Amino acid sequence: MNKRLRARWLKRLHQWHWISSALCLAGMLLFSITGITLNHAADIEATPVVRHGTLALPDNWRTSLQDDTLSAGLLDWLASETDMDTAHAEAQWDDMELYLSLPRPGGHGWIAIDRETGEVEFEDTDRGLVALLNDLHKGRDSGVVWFWFIDIFAVACLVFSLTGLVLLWLHGRHRPATWPITGAGLILPWLLLLAFVP
Repeated sequence: MNKRLRARWLKRLHQWHWISSALCLAGMLLFSITGITLNHAADIEATPVVRHGTLALPDNWRTSLQDDTLSAGLLDWLASETDMDTAHAEAQWDDMELYLSLPRPGGHGWIAIDRETGEVEFEDTDRGLVALLNDLHKGRDSGVVWFWFIDIFAVACLVFSLTGLVLLWLHGRHRPATWPITGAGLILPWLLLLAFVP
């Protein structure tokens, strides 16, 4: 590779490397911290906060339930009365009840409506900040935007890692410890896996 071409690729690789590292910064911090909290989940005490209540459904909404319809207006009313996000509610109908499951990162809620009496019972459980961050790490109940964020973040991490590897290769001859340390970083996880993981 001639010097001009090498300099051009070196400049481009440095650019890709710093841009991808900048894009990855917040995600790497989040996923590193939550990697530790997930690994020590049994050691981190959490006291879930549970909120429970009952309501009476207004007559106009009771009528709509008889038609097996779940209107946006009813969802808005339930959200305002229960202080829960019903926008992505998972509805289950039977002859006696409408049940809304409201999963979210770090917690879960549900609303049950008696179709005959109009009684509304609800419960909201908040498992705390650590549970929220752990669920975000796993992408649990986080929605489509977070799903795509994780994929884009993973691609940025690949770019960051691979450009870093090429930069190591280009600069490695001036730093004798480069390849022993890089090799250890590649081999050590596999050795630990083979030797200590059942």
